[in-house]
Amino acid sequence: MSILKVARLGHPVLRTRARPLEENQIKSQAIQKLVDDMIETMHEYQGIGLAAPQIYEGFRIFVAGIESESEDGELSTTVFINPEVVSLDSSKNEDWEGCLSIPDMCGRVLRPANVRIRSLDRQGESFEKELRGHSARVVQHELDHLDGILFLDRMISFESLSFLEEFERFWRSEAN
Repeated sequence: MSILKVARLGHPVLRTRARPLEENQIKSQAIQKLVDDMIETMHEYQGIGLAAPQIYEGFRIFVAGIESESEDGELSTTVFINPEVVSLDSSKNEDWEGCLSIPDMCGRVLRPANVRIRSLDRQGESFEKELRGHSARVVQHELDHLDGILFLDRMISFESLSFLEEFERFWRSEAN
């Protein structure tokens, strides 16, 4: 496995819509290695999600730490290929987001609070999950990367846009 370079704000790959994978591509050695490398890269940079365009690959793949079904708060690294997300209801919440492609910055983003995601796993098997709260936010953030959208594009106001150092000094107590 390899730790991959992460594309940063300004690189055109982050603004390009990724293409779906065909069924016969998913189980290929190249895609399986890419998924392994994405997981290792996400963990190396202490991210909670990573989309293929962030590592210069134009595929509709992302990996994310999703809260497990149990009550222990553990995160399970999940692979999403050709995902689709729909809101479950009209509830929304605004919360802080950061991004490995926009290092050292964060801001508040309004998103649907409860979603259903349909996707293929790394074996090409279809699955569906209903997600709420933080996990719902993470998959929406990563899905945006597949459509060439960054969290900055979703911010209602730039008043909360902060460097992480300033966030820690002035906003952390509000975020908890």
